[in-house]
Amino acid sequence: MSIIRIFHASDLHFGAEDRAALDWFAAQVQSDGPDAIIITGDITMRARHSEFAAAANWITSLNTPVTVEIGNHDMPYFNPIERFANPYRRYRAMANMVERAIDLPGLAIVPLHTTAPAQWRFNWSKGVVKAKSLATTVAAIAKLPVSHMTLVAAHHPLVETGTRGTALTRGGTRALDALTKAGVTAVLSGHVHDAFDLMHHGTHGNIRMIGAGTLSERLRTTRPSYNELVITGGNLAVAAHLMP
Repeated sequence: MSIIRIFHASDLHFGAEDRAALDWFAAQVQSDGPDAIIITGDITMRARHSEFAAAANWITSLNTPVTVEIGNHDMPYFNPIERFANPYRRYRAMANMVERAIDLPGLAIVPLHTTAPAQWRFNWSKGVVKAKSLATTVAAIAKLPVSHMTLVAAHHPLVETGTRGTALTRGGTRALDALTKAGVTAVLSGHVHDAFDLMHHGTHGNIRMIGAGTLSERLRTTRPSYNELVITGGNLAVAAHLMP
């Protein structure tokens, strides 16, 4: 029986990163040898070119397959023209990692966009699942073998999870119902900087919501942390590891 081990990290916030936490995580990667790493957004603090370059260098140094999602902090803050015209251009420093398809036996990791350059509300940092983004994700899931376990990776939790930080994701409940109907096992996210592992009970059944903490200085209620996902025989076990 094959075992797949994945490390799930989030909210690195290069520019406000915690170097000790990054070194601790890198040491865990080296000692435990996960099959892959999922990073669910907010790679940078202010989407500066220097922050993306530092993040890309650090991720490459892990020597492990990594797939990266887009976070709200990863769009330009100080260049409004670029934010609206090409909000994800600065990701080119790690273009080969963004939403990367990782070949793992019997497992698929499918992205779902929850960020937007602007919204019809004052706080643009919160989540939104647009109909087009959801349709793209569901269509990708439909192409997968029925035998595959499917994990969806997003930056924002799709509904509130009881953490101090909030996502207030618009369209999140609708998205969870659609993903449950599509047979998704769990949605992985970040944004709130505290880990969680909950079961959402929706119209079409149950779906798991798994959130990773942060490896930055922007702590909320817990120390820097990451999640370890272990998949064995169709079962998913999750453990949150907090930095000592």
